[in-house]
Amino acid sequence: MLKHFLVPEKDQVLVSEEKARAGTQAVFEKMGIPADEAASCADVLLTSDLRGCESHGISNMLRAYIASYGDGSYNAHPDVKTVRESSVTATWDGDRGLGLHLGPRAMNLAIEKAKEHGMGAVAVKNTRHFGMLAYYVMQAIEQDMIGMAMVSAGGGAQVPTNGAEPAFGTQPIAWGAPADKMPPFVFDVATTQVAANKLALTRRIGSKIEPGWIANLDGSPIMEAVDVPEFGSFRMLPFGGTRENGGHKGYGFAAIADIMSGILSGNGPGFIAEKDYSFFVMAFNVEAFIDTNEFKTDMDKLLTKLANTTPAPGHDRVYYAGLPEHEETEIRRRDGIPYHKEVVDWFNSMSSELDLGMSMP
Repeated sequence: MLKHFLVPEKDQVLVSEEKARAGTQAVFEKMGIPADEAASCADVLLTSDLRGCESHGISNMLRAYIASYGDGSYNAHPDVKTVRESSVTATWDGDRGLGLHLGPRAMNLAIEKAKEHGMGAVAVKNTRHFGMLAYYVMQAIEQDMIGMAMVSAGGGAQVPTNGAEPAFGTQPIAWGAPADKMPPFVFDVATTQVAANKLALTRRIGSKIEPGWIANLDGSPIMEAVDVPEFGSFRMLPFGGTRENGGHKGYGFAAIADIMSGILSGNGPGFIAEKDYSFFVMAFNVEAFIDTNEFKTDMDKLLTKLANTTPAPGHDRVYYAGLPEHEETEIRRRDGIPYHKEVVDWFNSMSSELDLGMSMP
């Protein structure tokens, strides 16, 4: 994670995985979600925090989820309906269920279909925030499969390249593949210059955001380092930023996520659906294409090459997607998750209000 998003050491409170997990599950149960499903929801958030993806963990998301369950915009007991299904595909209506409540179930179905037919894909409409996409990709990886996930997250944030009006949300995309001895390749990015939730981290920490990350309301890129403006007072740029720096590439990927998640599921384009998010997950059974051991051996060769690449001047080492998160998980499982003290204070206050009988650290 970039320094902009890291909690300063002076503000860190180390919390064990076990304590954070128990507290998070208790919150989901308090929201009305059955215990086993609450444990699954908590696992998505804790996996985010362990991997260093704090933008999609407890710090930002748990309080937002509590508010949304409280005002009725999230359904704790979604009646998920299968709209249509084939041997390799399914389309669901998520009945306003939280994406990370339904996401593991959707990917499990895709995996079941891939085991039998080589590929499986599930599109879900009428759902809510999806959490960290890498989680669902890793579900497939654990089954020696290649995983894919995309989200259409509204339409009020990201402007098309050279545009003055937003057409997309952050429209994230994730893709991952298993390896043998090397940590798996796990690529998970917003199609904006920076994920919206990471901007909330910079505000809490007090760091500035980089030139070319966001734009004014008229679409003109802000090309100096600035404090994070209030949400609603700026636009988000596709990754690449300006056209000269490849912003049209991020713009194209945002459109792909919108098509595969929003339009293919029947949810409609993000700018029409707004907060009715939609997602798409897919699993490819490696064994249906090539011997799994051969694939994983060749993946090791590729990933070892990348990890051992001679670094450019001023850099200590070269990473590939998924490697730093794998290493961070080992550190945080050993030492604890470094939450900001404001997050810990919020959790303890919220726990008292909800009568959870739990506290951090």
